[in-house]
Amino acid sequence: MLPKPHGGKLIDRLLKGEEQQWAVREAVQLPRLELTAELAKEAMNIASGVFSPLEGFMRKADCDAVQIGGRLANGVPWTIPIVLDVSEEEAEKLGDRVALSYHGEPFAVLEVQEIYTYDREALASAVFGTTNPRHPGVGRVRSLKEILIGGRIGIFRELESPWNGHRLHPVESRVLFQAKGWKTVVGFQTRNVPHLGHEYVQKTALSFVDGIFINPVIGKKKVGDFTDEVILRTYEALITHYYPRERAVLAVLETEMRYAGPREAIFHAIVRKNFGCSHFIVGRDHAGVADFYPPYAAQEIFDEFPDLGIVPLFFTAFFHCGRCGGAANEKTCPHNGERQDFSGTQLRNSILQSNGEVGLTLRPEVAQVIQNSNNCFVE
Repeated sequence: MLPKPHGGKLIDRLLKGEEQQWAVREAVQLPRLELTAELAKEAMNIASGVFSPLEGFMRKADCDAVQIGGRLANGVPWTIPIVLDVSEEEAEKLGDRVALSYHGEPFAVLEVQEIYTYDREALASAVFGTTNPRHPGVGRVRSLKEILIGGRIGIFRELESPWNGHRLHPVESRVLFQAKGWKTVVGFQTRNVPHLGHEYVQKTALSFVDGIFINPVIGKKKVGDFTDEVILRTYEALITHYYPRERAVLAVLETEMRYAGPREAIFHAIVRKNFGCSHFIVGRDHAGVADFYPPYAAQEIFDEFPDLGIVPLFFTAFFHCGRCGGAANEKTCPHNGERQDFSGTQLRNSILQSNGEVGLTLRPEVAQVIQNSNNCFVE
C-alpha cells in the first residue's frame, strides 16, 4: 500500500468550477504581485500537493520552527523554508488578498495571513549550516527581499512549461502507481545525467520494490551543472534501453536546487513521499556542494526523523572495478588498486575532452545525447 501523503492529507489548491471562476474575476480587481520563475513554481508545488501539508507560503511560526528544529509548528517534519519575499514598498501596497502573476499574467490568489520580518543570516545558517558566501544557497538567501508574506493560495490557471509533458501531480502519480499494481515505490532524486554508478544504485534498489520513480529536478541550478534538457533526455535514453517499461516511471520535479545537503535530503524524501514513494534513495553527499558537508551527513540526519513516513535506502559511493568487471562499492569490492570512480569531473572529461570516448562511465546511448547537445552545462 502506498504511504499516506505527508501530514496525512494530499493538498489540492488547484481551483475548479465556480471557485475557479470566482478567483479569475477577483484577480482582476486585486493588487498584483509579480513572481519570479522559481517562486511561481513553488506556488504550483504547494497547490498541486507536492509540498503537502503546506497550503501556502509559510507564516512566521512555521518558518521559525523549521529553522530551529526542522519541523513545522505542529511538529510535522519539514526542513526547508518555503517563503515568499517582497520589498517593503511592495508590502505596503498589499491588502488582505493579492493576485499572483507570472510574466504579467495572473494565475493565483494569495490570502495574506501574515507579513513579517526575518533574519537572513539566521535563515542561511539554519538551512545550510554556514553563512560562507561560497555556498550558493547563502548567496540566494542574501538576495531575498526584506519582508516575508505567509498565506494560503489558490491557483486558477496552471502555468505552462516546456516540461508539461513530463509533469505528474502527486494525485496523478499515485493513480499511475496503483494502476501498475505497485505497492512499494522507490524514489530517486537527481540533478545530473545518469552514469553507470547511478544505474547500479537504482537497479539495486529496484530489486527490493515494485517500481522506481526517477524524478529529476528541473529548475534553477548552479553554474556548471547539467542543463535541464540534457538531464531529461539522457534519462529518457537510459530508461528506454535499459529498464523494464513496466517497472520505471520518469517525471520531473520543477523546483530549484538549494544545495542544503542533509536538510535537503529530508525535504527531497518528503516530496517523493507525497508522490507516492514508500522508499527513497540517499547516496553519498546527497544535495551537497563543494566541501560543505561530510560525505554521509545526508544519511545520518534521518536518525533525527523516525516519524518521516518513508524508508531511506542508503548507498555508499560506487565505482568501476576492473578486477570485479563492473560497478561495485567499498562494501563489496576489496581491490583498491583497480577502481575507477564515477565522478562528475571524470564524466565531463570523458564526454567533452576525449573525442567521444566514454570509457566505463556512461551508457553509449546516454553519451550520444550529451554529444549531440549544443550546450550541456548551466552557464
